[in-house]
Amino acid sequence: MAAFNDPELSRDMASLRKTVDLLKETPSAEFTEESYQRVLMKMYARGAAIEQRSPDPAHLQYYLPMQG
Repeated sequence: MAAFNDPELSRDMASLRKTVDLLKETPSAEFTEESYQRVLMKMYARGAAIEQRSPDPAHLQYYLPMQG
């Protein structure tokens, strides 16, 4: 409703709508392992403290004895 009364807001909304439509039409970029490593190295170089999570290895799991 506010856009009907404010031409500048209406122009901004139309511009954003066009931008969203263009982004939806654009094919997505391929994010490869090489891309991931490049971003990670840049973050490390800038001093980011990043802890990568990895699944716990199976040999560290405790197995309960079977009762029977």
